[in-house]
Amino acid sequence: MAYRRLLLPLTGTAAGEAALATGLMVARIWSAHLHCLHVRVDARDVAPLAGEGLSGAMIEEMMAATERESGERAGRVRALFEKFTATHGDLTMAADPNTALKVPGVTLSFEAIAGREEDIVAQQSRLYDMAVVPHPEADEDVSSSDALHAVLFDSGRPVLIAPRTAPEVMGSRVCIAWNGSAESAAAVAAALPWLHRAQAVRILHSQDYQRRGPAAEGIQAYLRWHEIDAEVVAFKSQTREVGAGLLGAARDFGADLMCQGAYSHSRLRQLILGGVTRHVLENAEIPILMCR
Repeated sequence: MAYRRLLLPLTGTAAGEAALATGLMVARIWSAHLHCLHVRVDARDVAPLAGEGLSGAMIEEMMAATERESGERAGRVRALFEKFTATHGDLTMAADPNTALKVPGVTLSFEAIAGREEDIVAQQSRLYDMAVVPHPEADEDVSSSDALHAVLFDSGRPVLIAPRTAPEVMGSRVCIAWNGSAESAAAVAAALPWLHRAQAVRILHSQDYQRRGPAAEGIQAYLRWHEIDAEVVAFKSQTREVGAGLLGAARDFGADLMCQGAYSHSRLRQLILGGVTRHVLENAEIPILMCR
């Protein structure tokens, strides 16, 4: 099995260029098609504010401002895409992402549509093998995080979170963050193509991270059935932070990709109290393949 269709939701954040470079790297590895999707804010979504006591003139003004800002942002995203593709002359552009081109190598496409980003991204992701999402920059643009969570919770597909800086290599040394949960099992299944390709695989586990479910030796035995040799290594929390210990163990291994389940606890609990998923999303310096 290989990844053949990749979806990259593009926003106007600084992380967009790194995500483009990461997505292109994945597409080159798997000779895949990379479809870049920008979702513009639909000014009509402002209309329901009429029930909040605003006058028609105020709503029209807000709709016009929304349309103007959305257009400017879409222009910046398109310019980013065109600047990026101009520096990679070997790419084949596809006018229709739904039509498979009988050409060797990577193909690329771009589309901008209006609507609710979290809805459209989640729905469109269901038609792709994987979504590549820019690193969430909560202080700059919440929508990038919205796209990430939409894919995680509503697409049924794996998501690859690009790091802030595009990696030089990916998938040669892969870590599995294992805690026995259904989410981590789904991540391992989604990562099997990467694991078959990897030169070295390490399963990271910890008593502080373990949930109710099979121990690390169980997933190690499962991988042997797929002819994948993986070593099992326990890691320790750093200053009572499980996520920091996990990322530290991945660095010690020299990992250039990690797969893990997302939100074994509820997302609300992790947002309030913190958690492994949240820590990894905020601090990872390598690509992270996640499944929910």
